[in-house]
Amino acid sequence: MTAQRDFTAYGPSYWAVISLFVAVAALLVWLGRRQTDAQARLLGRVLGATTATIYAAALVYSLIPPSIDGSVPLRLTDLATVAAAYALWSQAHWAYALTYYWGLVLSAQALISPVLTGPDFPHYEFLTFWGIHLLVVWAAIYLTWGRRMRPQWRSYRIAVVVTAVWAVTTFTFNRIAGTNYGFLNRKPATSSLLDVLGPWPLYVLTATSLILVVWALMTYPWVRSQPSP
Repeated sequence: MTAQRDFTAYGPSYWAVISLFVAVAALLVWLGRRQTDAQARLLGRVLGATTATIYAAALVYSLIPPSIDGSVPLRLTDLATVAAAYALWSQAHWAYALTYYWGLVLSAQALISPVLTGPDFPHYEFLTFWGIHLLVVWAAIYLTWGRRMRPQWRSYRIAVVVTAVWAVTTFTFNRIAGTNYGFLNRKPATSSLLDVLGPWPLYVLTATSLILVVWALMTYPWVRSQPSP
């Protein structure tokens, strides 16, 4: 028996995932623009159920055995996956808003600097990590460019408020439990984009400011292009 090789960022499996991401994203946009409402509702529910099922499996797996630093669903990825599943299923605007901002900025970071320490393909951890992150980003792309849902300033406010509540709650939990969900209390062990933003807590403040600006820039063109009432 040979040992399972570890995942290496920017290795062959990484580029295979990126190729898959691009191909499926293009397919979803193509499909979304050509579907009837009934077809879109069916595909949305299939994708939403698939996303929820994968997340539920990952959550159960994290409980075997349970650990304070790995089993509590406090990562922003947890919330983003739930929001994406519900947005696909219902196309509710608040869920779409969270999926749009979280998916295209935060979940998409996994495509640029994957924080994955563990076995490579086809290990369960590899498949779960990429499955969850890709499905959230695909959901944002499909709903925005495929089904033509659009963010508004109301969407921006929803994302900011919910993210702030998550950050305060998670930071407090981390301080009490000695965990580091969301990397709010220290940087991840692997290299990431946070490395260029300074030490803690400077990188938290810098990242927050950048996110607020980027989210605003992601909103303004859509609002400007909408016809006046």
